Amino acid sequence: MEEEKQIKTGTTTLGLVCKDGIVLAADKRATAGYLIAAKKVDKVLKITDDIAVTIAGTVSDIQLLTKLIKAELKLKELKTGKVNTVKEATNLLAGIVYNNIRKFSVIPGISHFIVGGRDAKGYHIYDLSPDGAITEIDDYVSSGSGSILVYGLLETVYKKDMETKEGIKLAVKGINAAMQRDVASGNGINVFTVTDKGVKEVMKQEVEMKLDIPK
Repeated sequence: MEEEKQIKTGTTTLGLVCKDGIVLAADKRATAGYLIAAKKVDKVLKITDDIAVTIAGTVSDIQLLTKLIKAELKLKELKTGKVNTVKEATNLLAGIVYNNIRKFSVIPGISHFIVGGRDAKGYHIYDLSPDGAITEIDDYVSSGSGSILVYGLLETVYKKDMETKEGIKLAVKGINAAMQRDVASGNGINVFTVTDKGVKEVMKQEVEMKLDIPK
């Protein structure tokens, strides 16, 4: 299949570490080359009651990998009788991503995840690269084609001791900045938090860009 026919999520995603939780956010556009293939893609997904991920890359691979990690984490929990830590979940997903990208395929299996969650040790964010590499994040991270725009904002505005309420506002500003200038990002936003109440979607907004046609 030709590169321009592959459906990809674009995209702009971000994760913020706050003093009382985690904030994850992403836009809603999926692209195939220069075509906007979908406008209502959910790019922040709940994996367990206490762990969520942002997604970027080839849509078919992302859909398969998220189904696999959900099943594997549930199976591991049933076998051990223990709740998975965020690091354990990330390591398991990293192994799946590593194997996926190294399989021979006409379509490259590219996927990028930001894993955010909580466990007995606190709140955590991990940046999971397409090659399976893991980086623990202690402040903020962004991925996708619009990330360069987000980083410019986060570098100047992010505060280490901000609460999730402030983090949500900053996340919306970051995604909005990317939507204004990055052609692969747009059509809305999803924002999730991970707090002592677990994973919760706190904002879902679609943005339509249509002209009013004169009668």
